Amino acid sequence: MLTTNPERIGAMVACAERLGVPRGAGMFRLALQAVAFLNEKKIIAKVDYLKNTFRWSDAQVRVAVCGAPFVLRKSKESLKRRSEFLFSEVGLEPVYIAHRPVFLYYSLEGRIKPRCYVLKFLKENRLLDRDWSFYTAVTRPEKYFIKKCICPYKESAPHLAEDYAAACRGEMPSNFRFT
Repeated sequence: MLTTNPERIGAMVACAERLGVPRGAGMFRLALQAVAFLNEKKIIAKVDYLKNTFRWSDAQVRVAVCGAPFVLRKSKESLKRRSEFLFSEVGLEPVYIAHRPVFLYYSLEGRIKPRCYVLKFLKENRLLDRDWSFYTAVTRPEKYFIKKCICPYKESAPHLAEDYAAACRGEMPSNFRFT
């Protein structure tokens, strides 16, 4: 930023504000980084793509970008795969995702899918002792997730830890059975 043309910085600030990220917001710096190497045409195209892919309104795009500005830097293919999985497999609504755009940051193969499979397995086999939201399962640190969602079920689901590790490597374990 120090070597950037002051006029370019002004344009970046204006762009971030138009996207709904106010100057005083904690995400403002990240919004500046997200738009730093994108021209206006690319930003408009990405916003349109987000609206179409996630079935978001203008207001929902603003909420999502304000909460996770780097969504503007994600590839179209990455966003498409996430939207398809979150809608079809998890059953999330567009507004839910817009208000929790962190789903778009985490690895689909290495974190989101494996944790989804564990939750489905535990819920369908009535093993969970409390109702876990998908958001909670995805956003908790790895050690916490394993401690709360894997370890308590060592006896009732002895292959769960192995299956989760395999899913994190991108392999769909045979022991995850959905009824």
